[in-house]
Amino acid sequence: MTCFCIDNKIFSVFLLITIVGEFLLPWVLKHFYKGYNGKMIVMSVLGNPKSPVKNIYNAWLIWLGVFLLLSAFLLFREACAISVTLAVLTFISISVFAIGAGLISGFFSVNATKENDSFSAKIHGYGSATGFMSLLFFPLLQSIEGFMSNNITKGLICIVAFILSVTFFVFFIMGDKEEFKKTVFSYEGLWQRLSLFFMYIPFLYIAINNLVF
Repeated sequence: MTCFCIDNKIFSVFLLITIVGEFLLPWVLKHFYKGYNGKMIVMSVLGNPKSPVKNIYNAWLIWLGVFLLLSAFLLFREACAISVTLAVLTFISISVFAIGAGLISGFFSVNATKENDSFSAKIHGYGSATGFMSLLFFPLLQSIEGFMSNNITKGLICIVAFILSVTFFVFFIMGDKEEFKKTVFSYEGLWQRLSLFFMYIPFLYIAINNLVF
């Protein structure tokens, strides 16, 4: 029987599908949500109570949370051979995101507009914000692991991903400020997606490396 581990082919396929789906699904769903502009609006709005695609998107967030929790456990086991401290930090980084931006966000919907700040929207906001802040350090941790294991390619790719994810995350935060509303920083949806994409780069590296090599 094949051990279900981080370099398992089946796991790698599901990991790749999940990461690609994180961006592909919102692109598909936006065509069924009149007035939704992915460049300006964050992805979680697809799951708001008035969204025609809320059930699909919220179910996806729950799947994302469950699968990334599994991924956190597998990466923890993998990193323990290199550094227990690094393994624990990696587990925390992924699992907090999985719970906050995945499970909590899936069960507690954000509102279509920020003006109507309901209890559910507040829980969603706290969970999502905490999750994003946590996953922000995942590429850095994977870069350190790469260099410690003499995988220079992984180390360099992940450190670049970390720098870019932080850069776009700062743009995303700036877009929420009133003084930047009429600037390029107002493209909150775009900056969120770009920041998240680079946070996910280590996952993509792991999946593609396992499937190709």
